[in-house]
Amino acid sequence: MSYNVNMAIQVLPLHLPQIEAYSVVDAAIACIQASGLHYVVCPFETVVEGPYDKVMQLLTDIQDACNKAGADSVLINMKLQRSFVKDIAIDDKIGKYK
Repeated sequence: MSYNVNMAIQVLPLHLPQIEAYSVVDAAIACIQASGLHYVVCPFETVVEGPYDKVMQLLTDIQDACNKAGADSVLINMKLQRSFVKDIAIDDKIGKYK
């Protein structure tokens, strides 16, 4: 049985002026939005929730989207929370703050 995971994803385009870097980050967020997975955009990263295999595929899709948006190189910081006995949910962590 595969349970939902949470992954924080921070995309840092390298060697681009700030305005171009922001457009690459926007492309990454658009890719996340198009994935159909539950997500929360934060100032420094975006947190995604979903099945492990779909979240891992999303990482590949994000890299492709960044490249198409003009990035020759990106640094992607990731934090993964995974349980082997239950779903991990964003709302369990921050729902009380909404």
